[in-house]
Amino acid sequence: MAFVSVPKDLTKVKNKVVLNLTKRQLICLSAAAAIGLPFYFLTREWIGTTNAATGMVLLMLPAFLFAMYEKDGLPLEKILWNIVTVKLIKPSVRRYEVENFYEMDAPAVDQKKGGERLGKKRRHRSR
Repeated sequence: MAFVSVPKDLTKVKNKVVLNLTKRQLICLSAAAAIGLPFYFLTREWIGTTNAATGMVLLMLPAFLFAMYEKDGLPLEKILWNIVTVKLIKPSVRRYEVENFYEMDAPAVDQKKGGERLGKKRRHRSR
């Protein structure tokens, strides 16, 4: 009798469309091909084959990363959006600071801790 393993969490199962790729991966890779291949064929005569291939790879790399990269079940654009939200859009959480009532009575003079002597004991001279 044949046994088929069924994952416990069915949200991790992704539907494969063509060539064992998801619909998202097919769209991103098609966009990469639509950008990279014309660049290569239009520029290889002017800048050389090696430079055109390098430029094609650099143009296709972001779309490839959006298609394939995934961390903790999140695609790359959600990860980047979370980074932008945490670093730029929302301010960081600030620590709660309390007012020191003992410092409020002291005069507002910029002195180092310990006063002028910086906590050193004064020596008494013997006469």
